[in-house]
Amino acid sequence: MSTSQSTLPSEYDRHDGALRTQEPPYAWRAPFSSYFYRELGFALTGLPVALAGFALAVTLFCLGLGTFLTVLGLPVLAGLTAASRGFGRLERARAAGMLALEVPGPAPVRVVRPGAWGRCTARLADAAGWKAVLYQVVMFPWAVLSFSVSLVFLLIGWTLALYPVYHWVYPTYVGWPGLQLFDFYDSHGVEHVYFIQSPLQIAGVSLLGLLFVFLTPQLVRGLTNVNRLAVRGLLGR
Repeated sequence: MSTSQSTLPSEYDRHDGALRTQEPPYAWRAPFSSYFYRELGFALTGLPVALAGFALAVTLFCLGLGTFLTVLGLPVLAGLTAASRGFGRLERARAAGMLALEVPGPAPVRVVRPGAWGRCTARLADAAGWKAVLYQVVMFPWAVLSFSVSLVFLLIGWTLALYPVYHWVYPTYVGWPGLQLFDFYDSHGVEHVYFIQSPLQIAGVSLLGLLFVFLTPQLVRGLTNVNRLAVRGLLGR
């Protein structure tokens, strides 16, 4: 009697209830890999999504609490959990497409009582919906930080690394011998100006830029790892 066993491909790895479909590349090739640019895309596109989710969550929550003593407050809070579940589905889809992270969604809302009021109370008691609300609130500052840090490091790295390519622009069109780092007068009225113009200075700036270029993927991965933990913990089953 023979038995057969089906296995997932080797690139698949079960991890904390989620399915990782791709391993990060080595550090030396990370800045040029599609994996890094998907993570970067997640960090950059996360800000508008987080802004919309945060605005909706805060608005509906405040409106629901403000009208809690009336009949209107409960449906508003129920709508908040329903809308937050929708944002949760969007975040899981973004995590699957850009972070190679498949997280199973929570179970559907269980409606015990029939009718509109039964659906409303079921939404109010929906733990997964409230966890999604919490995700929209607590991850908004992180989305702002991730967007700012990722974009700044990316621009600084490639701007400095490619300085030898566009160094000629300064003496040709600006009238400077090179990139000007500072220009100020001291207390004695003496002007201090520093330009990056010698071959050694140009090479040093380029090497510093390359350091930023290779550091940025590791930084972005650290930032998105926090998103991975949050998606698993607050938006998963």
